[in-house]
Amino acid sequence: MQQDRIHIRKVLVANRGEIACRVMRTLRRMGIESVAVYSDADAEAQHVLAADEAHWIGPAPATESYLDMARILAVAEQAEVDAIHPGYGFLSENAEFARRCAAANIRLIGPPPEAMEAMASKSRAKAIMGEADVPLVPGYHGDDQTPERLLEHAREIGFPVLLKAALGGGGKGMRLVPQEAEFMDALEACQREARAAFGDDHILIEKYITQPRHVEIQVFADMHDNAVYLFERDCSIQRRHQKVVEEAPAPGLDDATRRAMGEAAVRAARAIGYVGAGTIEFLLSASGEYYFMEMNTRLQVEHPVTEMITGLDLVEWQVRVSEGQPLPQAQEQLTRQGHAIEVRIYAEDTAQGFLPSTGTIEHLHMPAASEYVRIDSGVVAGDEISVYYDPMIAKLIVWGDSREAAIRRMLRALQQCHLAGVATNIGFLRSLIEHSHFQSGAVSTHFIEDHAADLAYDPPQPAAREYILGALLISTLPLAGSGEPWQELSGFQLNDFPAQRVLFEAADGPLAVDLELQGGSVTARCGEETYRLDVRRDGDELDVAGDFNLRVRGYCDGDRVALFTAAGLIRLVRYQYRHAQQDSDSDQHLKAPMNGRVVHIAVTEGQQVAKGDLLVTVEAMKMEHSIRAHKPGRVKAVFHQAGDLVSADAELIELEIDEEE
Repeated sequence: MQQDRIHIRKVLVANRGEIACRVMRTLRRMGIESVAVYSDADAEAQHVLAADEAHWIGPAPATESYLDMARILAVAEQAEVDAIHPGYGFLSENAEFARRCAAANIRLIGPPPEAMEAMASKSRAKAIMGEADVPLVPGYHGDDQTPERLLEHAREIGFPVLLKAALGGGGKGMRLVPQEAEFMDALEACQREARAAFGDDHILIEKYITQPRHVEIQVFADMHDNAVYLFERDCSIQRRHQKVVEEAPAPGLDDATRRAMGEAAVRAARAIGYVGAGTIEFLLSASGEYYFMEMNTRLQVEHPVTEMITGLDLVEWQVRVSEGQPLPQAQEQLTRQGHAIEVRIYAEDTAQGFLPSTGTIEHLHMPAASEYVRIDSGVVAGDEISVYYDPMIAKLIVWGDSREAAIRRMLRALQQCHLAGVATNIGFLRSLIEHSHFQSGAVSTHFIEDHAADLAYDPPQPAAREYILGALLISTLPLAGSGEPWQELSGFQLNDFPAQRVLFEAADGPLAVDLELQGGSVTARCGEETYRLDVRRDGDELDVAGDFNLRVRGYCDGDRVALFTAAGLIRLVRYQYRHAQQDSDSDQHLKAPMNGRVVHIAVTEGQQVAKGDLLVTVEAMKMEHSIRAHKPGRVKAVFHQAGDLVSADAELIELEIDEEE
């Protein structure tokens, strides 16, 4: 659709976090003013500080702030912006918002609303793609949504099948159904999640392709009928249908298939009159067939890997195309070089099924950025990871002249990611990148499930040296580089050597570390081991030489120590006497695994339940988590109702366990 050419001088970024910061970097380089919007939870967020001006738009819940079109457009009018960049998520694929922007004479940096609508419904999208000769996965995309009819179609397609919300994305409203007996329960859950996330419970069914790869093509189109593809990204490594690792180019993809997929992606974009940045997502089978899954009518989270191999700035392309300019390069001018890998660093507990982790980031140190290493983040130490938004902390992107070089650089960069205060997936990511199957390129969307035992990250356990390092970080002894020599010497004795004892909690009770400073060196004793060390403390770093030599970064918060070692994060806790406490009966008292919102109560007081029965569903950070009975019994009490906000460990259900159990 041809539009008048304009010159964009000021842009409102209708988003938050790392994508808002990333867009603003390009706007600043282009000499374009940026306007931020923020909720109550984000008043001091990094995207607010990065903008030329910032405006409050409402309370913390996204529905009352970042999804409130009227408030955002009111700010846009007040700030007199030329355009709005929606980032990804929130309003980025909302056709109504696009139309309201046009009505307000504000250019939306994105595709026309007609293109969004064409791709918003997965069933309609597949019909359009079929007409454009883009290969489709066998499935049902019709309007008859009665459970019985959907089950009949699933039988015709053949189990296993995949249920998807027609308006879905990001893994929400999606369920794998291995066999017919599980279909109805999965359908009900899928529809409920789709209604909550998208306001529409229309479901489509697809044949489930075993061991598929998720390969997507970056496309770009302008208002002058030009369209190109900027190569592919492999996004197969996922958990809960959400991407964790992305890379470009896709490992092992031959040039003929790459070209065929790229040309199919361009046909798809042309079929809907597309303008701007978009992504055509394909399933790639083990035998090399590829099938259209969906189109994302926005910039993708993983766009940096494309930028790293092409040397292009896709946000700048978005701005230029929105101004009405032609694409900067034609297909034959586009080249790629080397290999790029991106990992998403999340606040989540991987040992507990990737449950989101909330709290304050107490310490954060990332590797230095360079032409080979890029960090896209919207948080710093002291920021809070709240229940209201996605738990992604940062994206770490590396480039190498080969995939092997990129893998080596990624492992080194992950070793340099030091974070304390919330649980993260950093250790898990290291296990994943180190895995032999990943390094050989043998990836699929089942990778994490197939290699769960290998990928289970066990934090390294402290030995004597780690306890000594922790004691040195806690110590008030006047170590070299630590400041005033006689400041706060709680372990100092007049006319004697400065000495201090630090007690840590250990498996067998308190463990003592004795430190004695003499002649500028430290004698450290832990159990049967004694070391003579020269120690220099510089902020959160210890430089140790002598009986062992290393440089280590650590963080102290009262009685807690985080040591960032080559093997991974080691946590130490200073010993304090505690009265013995009886463990709560987790079978009887069912508690919330994280801060969140109760979205569904499946039982009533007095109801008899069997082992495995669904009791409560809690939603946190856009994902649902099911709480089920560990043992059979009777529901004694229900403490909350749908809609309630609950904190981690809040009691949800009390069961009276059957005596025979």
